[in-house]
Amino acid sequence: MQTATAAPTSATRSRVVRLGRGALAMVLFAVPFVLIGYAVRQKFDPLIHLDNAIADHATDVTRSLGAGSALLVLQAVSQPWVLYIAATLVCLWAWLAKQLRNRALWAFVTMMVGWNLALAAKLVVQRARPVVDDPISHSPGYSFPSGHAANVAIIATAMVFLLWPLLSEAGRRVLTTVAVFVVLLVGLDRIFLGVHFASDVVAGWILGVGTTFSSWLGFLGRTSPSSSPGPSHPA
Repeated sequence: MQTATAAPTSATRSRVVRLGRGALAMVLFAVPFVLIGYAVRQKFDPLIHLDNAIADHATDVTRSLGAGSALLVLQAVSQPWVLYIAATLVCLWAWLAKQLRNRALWAFVTMMVGWNLALAAKLVVQRARPVVDDPISHSPGYSFPSGHAANVAIIATAMVFLLWPLLSEAGRRVLTTVAVFVVLLVGLDRIFLGVHFASDVVAGWILGVGTTFSSWLGFLGRTSPSSSPGPSHPA
């Protein structure tokens, strides 16, 4: 009787700890994101001036290097819906071919939640897009946070956590390096095309990484074989 009672109590305590650390991480990531959003809403002069100066200089660099066409291609292939289709296929493969059912479900749900969080944040802040001379590209909707930056950060980190137990040490280093490179590249693409301010991109990165990392801390610790046939989490 004592053993039967102790097991659910231990499981409940473990679940509470996971959810608590996930919530704490989300708060820690939310603080800088909210501060940037508040500064944008209040039109905090130093931030606005810096954003405008970076946007003007970045687009000048793009035009001087003739890099507009390449950046437009990157903009097209990094559309959130394109990335989410690819990531969903990876989740299905991990579930069906590698029996990572719980991990795959976690990754998919986290990505969908993160996508909608970024959309909701845009509606709250309602920041207009940058206005630059001789614009290189035009994008619809609000500017803060950058949807491209947020969503690529969500997807990249989710894929690292999802695929981690399937890879060798070298494979993990390669995947992590590629993920960081892609996240930085897509974010910079938004700035050098002049369709987002630098603070939009930074906020998008914070939101994306924060959402996935916090969700992972809440998920971490599951013991089902279909959840984690290898190391339970990235070091």
